[in-house]
Amino acid sequence: MNIHIPTPLRAYTGGLETVSVAGTTVSRVFQQLTVQYPELKPHLFTPEGKLRSFVNVYLNDDDIRYLPNKEETPATDADELTIIPSIAGGTSCRL
Repeated sequence: MNIHIPTPLRAYTGGLETVSVAGTTVSRVFQQLTVQYPELKPHLFTPEGKLRSFVNVYLNDDDIRYLPNKEETPATDADELTIIPSIAGGTSCRL
């Protein structure tokens, strides 16, 4: 399966925009990803092993948070995962 890595995290994948990882579920794909690229783990997961709240993951075009099995959703080599970190910002100034 191909995983699309966002620009801020590419420093931990040797600059790669896309990496290929095997796994039968989204969770297993992430486990393998962090074995191949261990420096990614603290940026994606809490110390307790939970996906960080600001990390959005899409399986093909579906946000895994809204899939029935979430991280345990089955995955195949034909699927693609996209990691999108949330971005905060803006202003509290009223116009």
